[in-house]
Amino acid sequence: MAFPLELKLGNISLSLHIIFETLGFFIGFRYFLYLRRRQQDRIPDNNRIWIIIGATFGAFFFSRVAGALENPPTFFHSPHPLLYFYSNKTIVGALLGGLLFVEITKKLIHERTSSGDLFTYPLLLAMMIGRLGCFTSGMTEATYGLPTTFFLGMNLGDGLHRHPVALYEIAFLAILWLTLHAIEKRVTLINGYRFQFFLIAYLIFRLLLDFIKPHYTYFPGLGTIQLFCLAGLIYYSRTIFRIFTNFSQLTVPNGKST
Repeated sequence: MAFPLELKLGNISLSLHIIFETLGFFIGFRYFLYLRRRQQDRIPDNNRIWIIIGATFGAFFFSRVAGALENPPTFFHSPHPLLYFYSNKTIVGALLGGLLFVEITKKLIHERTSSGDLFTYPLLLAMMIGRLGCFTSGMTEATYGLPTTFFLGMNLGDGLHRHPVALYEIAFLAILWLTLHAIEKRVTLINGYRFQFFLIAYLIFRLLLDFIKPHYTYFPGLGTIQLFCLAGLIYYSRTIFRIFTNFSQLTVPNGKST
């Protein structure tokens, strides 16, 4: 397997990464619309549209902030810092930036209902499809792991066996999906906690995963993404405490409204 993988149509070569990333956005959003039609959305259409706009802006901007700060010396000494800022992005920054701007938007439009649950499964699906694209990029994008002798190590294009972290993430997201589904077959999570459970689990996973990824390290021994993860986990510290001490507080018996 020669990386990066491309789709060849005659003399034209198309990046599989771009194809999968675009598919992830498209299929994920279509799945969101499907779930919204199938389930009763407690948020009025106008407010939901503003929430989507806020989430999109926050995700776009903070994905670039976190991406650019993954290697501060390279960013600050880049001859084209705006181009560097735009071309580097990360899903952790997108998720936390989207969360931040959704909360700001909801305060501005006076919407108090939790809005994240409908996004949870579409996000899981979109992220899995997108990570397939990251895997096809091999060493051309910073989503590869450190060299390893682990049996799952793969040659991603530089002749070394490395952790295929994109595949690890796809496996984790699939397990998280199945876990959430299994939980919700037994109990009904109070509105808002499906999304919180998803994001907490993903932030913990990324905090640990980035120890086997090359990155610029700050004084505490952590990289930019890991610091963003810690900030998100601190924000959700009350929910984390409830999950591990009294999970039943976050649920109601099946068949009852939340």
